[in-house]
Amino acid sequence: MLKRIANLSLDLDNQWSYMKTHGDPGWESFPSYLDLVVPRILKMLDERDLCITFFLVGQDAALEKNAKVLASIADAGHEIGNHSFHHEPWLHLYSEEQVHAEFEEAELAIEKATGCRTDMFRGPGFSLSPTVLRVLKDRNYRFDASTMPTYLGPLARAYYLRTAKLEGEEREKRAQLFGTWKTGLQPIKPYRWQLEAGELLELPVTTFPVLKFPFHLSYVLYLSTFSSALASFYFRSALRACRLARFGPSLLLHPLDFLSHEDVQNLDFFPGMKIPLIKKLQRVGHYLDLYQQAFDVKAMGDYALDLTQSEKPPLSKRKL
Repeated sequence: MLKRIANLSLDLDNQWSYMKTHGDPGWESFPSYLDLVVPRILKMLDERDLCITFFLVGQDAALEKNAKVLASIADAGHEIGNHSFHHEPWLHLYSEEQVHAEFEEAELAIEKATGCRTDMFRGPGFSLSPTVLRVLKDRNYRFDASTMPTYLGPLARAYYLRTAKLEGEEREKRAQLFGTWKTGLQPIKPYRWQLEAGELLELPVTTFPVLKFPFHLSYVLYLSTFSSALASFYFRSALRACRLARFGPSLLLHPLDFLSHEDVQNLDFFPGMKIPLIKKLQRVGHYLDLYQQAFDVKAMGDYALDLTQSEKPPLSKRKL
């Protein structure tokens, strides 16, 4: 029996971007772990013959110190997407002029560093707005991947902000970080946004069908801190539910899935960072193996191409 096509992507959030969102001092010097984590990620993907989509932050691409390691991603054959320039999860507050400038700056920096012109986008912190969608369409992007339909966004935000030192305007900017409870009403299957200028494909980060609980690897790793067996069972169940719902999921990775407090000490507020590195990498490898056993895993661009060429059944449409 043929496996359904699924996709795999990674948001290459850097150390400074986590610190910035969390309100930690020192992010302005752009501390980075890219030289450490990117080779580690590429090795694990190469061992499994996986080609995925990396969403890069333009600010990282603009820094000469990151040019070689970012180029290595494209050189390894992986797809390159746009994860904004400044990595601000309050992108939905930007004006149309600001969004255009944000995209142009990111596109130019990413192309210079990797040789790849980006036409795939995921907003930082799943930040999205009608303005962002209009700009994506205007700039001829193939798809957006900024939605993650779950009811747990407010809980994740409350946990995140509880550990942060933010007040006033800075706290208000993050008022919709990870979405509201209404985000859980969004579709989990791919669909098309209906815009004035035409349609735009949306590829949501897949959540557990019906339940709408996340199962991206950072969440599964968090569950594994309570019980590795429970986390594995949950992940298998989510994949089985997607097969029963007759679609291939979009699975998301983050750099911190491949790092521990042994590598970066000041990001311990992020769930799963206290898992010993060897155990963490073993678990990530196990989850990726399960994913490949269940689906034919491709990069998002190839997935989108297959999806739009077949459209059986036709993709649903959603108005702004």
